[in-house]
Amino acid sequence: MPETTQKATALPDAVQRYRKYAFPLALAVLVIFHCVGMWGLLLSGRPEFFQQLTPMNLLLTNALLFSFHRRWNSAFVLFAAVVFAVGFLSEVIGVHTGLLFGDYSYGAALGAKLWEVPLLIGLNWLMLVYATGHISNYFKLPWPVRALVGAGLMVLLDYFIEPVAMRYDFWSWEGNHVPVSNFIGWFGVALLLQLYFQKAGFFKQNRLAPYVYLVQLLFFICLYSLL
Repeated sequence: MPETTQKATALPDAVQRYRKYAFPLALAVLVIFHCVGMWGLLLSGRPEFFQQLTPMNLLLTNALLFSFHRRWNSAFVLFAAVVFAVGFLSEVIGVHTGLLFGDYSYGAALGAKLWEVPLLIGLNWLMLVYATGHISNYFKLPWPVRALVGAGLMVLLDYFIEPVAMRYDFWSWEGNHVPVSNFIGWFGVALLLQLYFQKAGFFKQNRLAPYVYLVQLLFFICLYSLL
């Protein structure tokens, strides 16, 4: 019996000892995968192969991000479902009607589609709303203003994503021109979801969230600058 008790208490001690390495390891994986992706798209000579890995990179980023979410509850599950659905359906409306964003269509690089929109787009909306919402909460501002900051951060990232997306077959715009309506539509949908983020009743302290946004921003700025 004493031996069994000792083993039982040793396991939590070991978990606590190695838990401190979880964050730097996750951050390292995040940075390495994006650096490899950048090298693959720009320098490998096989950009098509690395384009096909985009869904895996997005899934990995989300897995790392939400592994650091704490105190999962029904409010968070509802938030995640609503943001995924609103983001995805807004893209469906955009692709089929030209409303919200403008006239565009998705390529093959983002994986399986439903109603001509990649399923991962909903997950991308969730990741960005969640990450930028956490960043905006660092500012000591009224919650509606923090929602504006979060939406602005999303539009800033989208500004650098758009030319890269056209270059690597994520999506394409009619006439190869990104209309102003895209950024207005992005800001509008993002603002609604940021307002929801601010009022949703779940724990909002994720250490990795700001780094996910920063790594994505630097990744797309670098690709943008080298187009």
